Amino acid sequence: MSAPESNTGPGPEPTSGQEGRLDPGTAEELEQERAREAGGAAVAPAADTESRLAKGLQQAMSSNWTVSAGAVLLAVLAGSIMIAFTDEEVKEASAYFFARPQDTLVALGQAIGGAYSALFRGSVVNVQAPDFVTAIRPLTETLSYATPLIAAGLGVALAFRAGLFNIGGQGQMLMAAAAAGWVGFGISGVPFPLHLLMAVVAGVAAGALWAGLAGLLKARTGAHEVIVTIMLNYVAFYLIAYLLATPGLLQAPGSSNPKTPPTPESAQLPPLLGERFNLTWGFVLAVLAVVGVWWLLNRSSVGFSYRAVGENPRAARVAGIDTGRATVSSMLVSGGLVGLAGVSQVLGGVTTGFSSDIDAGIGFDAITVALLGGSNPWGVLAAGILFGAFKAGGTTMQAAEGVPSDIVLVVQSLIVLFIAAPPLVRAIFRLPDPTRRRAPKKPKATRNRKEAAA
Repeated sequence: MSAPESNTGPGPEPTSGQEGRLDPGTAEELEQERAREAGGAAVAPAADTESRLAKGLQQAMSSNWTVSAGAVLLAVLAGSIMIAFTDEEVKEASAYFFARPQDTLVALGQAIGGAYSALFRGSVVNVQAPDFVTAIRPLTETLSYATPLIAAGLGVALAFRAGLFNIGGQGQMLMAAAAAGWVGFGISGVPFPLHLLMAVVAGVAAGALWAGLAGLLKARTGAHEVIVTIMLNYVAFYLIAYLLATPGLLQAPGSSNPKTPPTPESAQLPPLLGERFNLTWGFVLAVLAVVGVWWLLNRSSVGFSYRAVGENPRAARVAGIDTGRATVSSMLVSGGLVGLAGVSQVLGGVTTGFSSDIDAGIGFDAITVALLGGSNPWGVLAAGILFGAFKAGGTTMQAAEGVPSDIVLVVQSLIVLFIAAPPLVRAIFRLPDPTRRRAPKKPKATRNRKEAAA
């Protein structure tokens, strides 16, 4: 008799009683198959989790936020080198470095650590203060310095997102300051909330109209906004200088100095934390502007048109977007935000009267804030507070440690330099480049065939 044929089809899985009657080789193969299936089910979620973590880390390391943080770190390191080279104790200890190197290292630590410790005490918290009010005063000063930087940085950032380069912040701030100041001291008999509201609206409108001129020329004639805004800066500066030097216009009555009268209390931004601090409600307006710009760019059709025109004007035009209208309206909003910075200066920062230097370089610092913030409203908020800390702590650093305050300006300039060169920052910190596409992985079957052929 011939042996019965073995069933090679996909029959039912043997039960535990049947496994005992299988030959040893078949039973072993069955056990290995079960182990592989169980191991694959357990490994698959773990591999998927690892893949997601790796992808998230890759995105975080290649983001613009990481590049901005690297630029700040490099600028601070460069500032540390300059502090070391300008410190007298470091110079004396370095003269006998090879005999006693530890003296030089200690001097370096004291110079750099003392400088940045003074910067922290002057901008965040004064740990040496006798009471709580004095301890937190540096933080309020930082926020006070940051208020106009945040507002002006938002204006520049919004223009960036629309594909425009608004570097006319100085002129827009001057026009906004003149309008808000004139409404403040030129109109009397108006109660507090209404008078303040009138001054704020006048200043924001003046900044918007001054920037809108550049947007209109850009949309109608194709004139480059960089050239137009630079020229408008000079026009605004000399116009305000004329108004300040002419009695009956912006010049204080009975004075020959080019300075305005003080702003009355009915038009002043009230203190946010009381009379003991310089921080006013202008900071709250700046934060509300951050929220408003975020909503405008990410949750509104107008913001979508701005971003579309900024990414590709031709594609936006083909899609039915009026690029000329988007250009003019984006410059109007940008100028209004920069004008808010001038308003906060006149109605909150300098209420005793202002002159033609009221902008204090904020119009150009706003470009740095917008670049460091990646043209993102929340990034602009963080960058404005950082630069406000530099301004508030620079004086303390110079007074306490004898470090030149110009080093803070050098650090800010280096931040701009590194922000403008992302490949350099990525090369130094070995960060991945998001624009470089990775080669697609070959299918597993193809790799197995190649390995078998080899």
